[in-house]
Amino acid sequence: MNVTVSEMRRVTLIEVNGRVDSTNAGKLGEALNEQIDAGRNQIVLDLSSVEYISSAGLREMVAAAKRVRNSNGDLRIASPSPRVKEVLDLAGLNMVFQVFATQVEAVGSF
Repeated sequence: MNVTVSEMRRVTLIEVNGRVDSTNAGKLGEALNEQIDAGRNQIVLDLSSVEYISSAGLREMVAAAKRVRNSNGDLRIASPSPRVKEVLDLAGLNMVFQVFATQVEAVGSF
């Protein structure tokens, strides 16, 4: 799994590639927490290149979302792959996260 962080004007974009499973979900959590600790609480998580996400990865996303929402921010998801979208839907997380079809829409939603 690779995590790329990009700073935009008002939004932090985090792009994730590969598989997010119990062996590397902590790396995703660290990337999210680094941004939150730096005061960046408007985050877009691009999951278009994620082919698999485990419950450990979902836990990291939910924990980060709780943290940013406590700071009047939000974590939004951009273009999840079909498999990831299915997992989000099955877990009921499509009700927790705002999910956008494209990165541009997600970033523009802030």
